[in-house]
Amino acid sequence: MPTNVTAEYKKAEAAFRQAREPRERLDCLREMLRTIPKHKGTEHLQADIKSRIKQLSDELSGPRKGGKRSGPSHVVRPDGAAQICLIGPPNAGKSSLHARLTGSRTEIGPYPYTTHLPIPGMLAYEDVHFQLIDLPPVSADFMESWLGATLQPADGALLIVDISDPECVDHIPAIMTRLAEKKITLQTHWPDDPSQAAPMSDDDPFRIDLPTLLVANKSDLDPGAAEVDILQELLGLAYPTLTVSAETGQGLDELGLFLFRALQIVRVYTKSPGKPPDMGQPFTVRHGGTVQDVARQVHLDIARDLKFARIWGKSVFDGQQTGPEHQVEDGDIVELHL
Repeated sequence: MPTNVTAEYKKAEAAFRQAREPRERLDCLREMLRTIPKHKGTEHLQADIKSRIKQLSDELSGPRKGGKRSGPSHVVRPDGAAQICLIGPPNAGKSSLHARLTGSRTEIGPYPYTTHLPIPGMLAYEDVHFQLIDLPPVSADFMESWLGATLQPADGALLIVDISDPECVDHIPAIMTRLAEKKITLQTHWPDDPSQAAPMSDDDPFRIDLPTLLVANKSDLDPGAAEVDILQELLGLAYPTLTVSAETGQGLDELGLFLFRALQIVRVYTKSPGKPPDMGQPFTVRHGGTVQDVARQVHLDIARDLKFARIWGKSVFDGQQTGPEHQVEDGDIVELHL
């Protein structure tokens, strides 16, 4: 990014990095274009912003004259505690895993490139849900042009490989090379891993760094127990790994727990004054999230008018009054006051 940009532009860029909703990201892009200094040093960035505005506008456009759309939507609205995308080569079993984990009716076939569009589904873990997005395969010869836009709001990735396939050692570098063309990097670091430093930003607002879990599928075909370790050693990788079978269900119960811990999910329950708390579906934030963050999820008007909260939880006494910036903990019950 050019260094001679204004504070107003930097604020718009920061908002874009935080935005997850497609409409919100489009508004941020337009603000970035409005505020970026117009000179030769920013020409490339201006062009990139304009290209992404057009792409998102097409995705979000309503029906055209005659009821025809510009094409199927490739942007999936984030839902649940986090959005996780399934990435992998052809025939690695992504769609079978997705169907087994979420109950989706995604098309499954013994031939490559069965999946053509992003397919969402929900993985339940205790009382929270993770949104899993099945994506078309990526290979040295094929990658959908819209993949970058689809991955922009994602919180992480599952890199699915067929551990019984000797060629999987070639598939992973090919996938990484193709993703790099879209400024997408599959990171080994997850928020809960203190042994690794968080990846450094290169100040590119369109770079996508996705914490990644390597999922070794088709373990039912009886590959050696050390195959995953050998694969990582050969490739010089250090991803957290999970060995599973979409066919038998082996290892799949561990995925929800991994995502819950690795993303540092915090569940918060709400109540109205004088009434019992709603212990159904909680609101979810990340470690370090505040009462204000919870209020934003309840309603933007409530977040705007929030004065204080009363909290019941492990680190407070029952009904303790706190300000909007108080950090919440998993299991807290929050009563919002305007």
